[in-house]
Amino acid sequence: MAGANFVEAQARAAPQLGAQWIEVAGVYALFCGPHSPVTQTFGLGLFQTCRIEDLEAIEAFFQERAAPVHHEVSPLAGQPLAAMLNERGYRPIEFSSVMFLSLSDRADDPRADTAPIQVRLIGRDELDLWVRTAAAGWRELTALSDEMPDVLRILAGREGALAFVAEMEGRPIATASLAIHRGVALLAGASTTPEWRHRGAQRALLEARLAHARHAGCDLAMICAEPGSASQRNGERQGFRIAYTRIKWGLGVA
Repeated sequence: MAGANFVEAQARAAPQLGAQWIEVAGVYALFCGPHSPVTQTFGLGLFQTCRIEDLEAIEAFFQERAAPVHHEVSPLAGQPLAAMLNERGYRPIEFSSVMFLSLSDRADDPRADTAPIQVRLIGRDELDLWVRTAAAGWRELTALSDEMPDVLRILAGREGALAFVAEMEGRPIATASLAIHRGVALLAGASTTPEWRHRGAQRALLEARLAHARHAGCDLAMICAEPGSASQRNGERQGFRIAYTRIKWGLGVA
């Protein structure tokens, strides 16, 4: 749903791009431009058995838009789906750890109000500030540098999005986002400016978002991280556990 909201926000911001999403057999197929990391599917084979005709319809959706065909697939979808993808020429191209945390018995950090790093939700007039800070944290990704500010603006401004900023001595040093759907809080968009890394900003942002989610009635939080990464380790320190390793499959990838 967070991805679908992103696509709808992109469609409003840049109608000429043709951003669109469809649902086929319980699968969300998202198109946000041929080079966007959002352009892919979620839920393949998880809610309904994926038939050949379903997969063909999804592939046509992307191919008609000159976009690569990528699927984020849970291993809970089963071995038959993996065999089907392999037979059609798909190859694994990326792994991610999907992690979860129960919020039912979690208490707020009593040190948060007096910590040197303070976290807050941005105001309606602070979107530019959030985008600049987030982009500074992502600037090493040179392949995305030109389009990253636009992506971040939509990420923070889409329906249902909550954008947080971490500050030290009144200076913005890190950002993160939160999306909530049916009692589940999705934590994403973490970014710290290079000169302020290793100061605890991301831990503060994590604590603040978990507290916000719990007070909003969420009983479960989730994050996705590269296996073995610092983000995964930070999540584990906060009590997150790995639900499964998600595989991204690409069609026709050498």
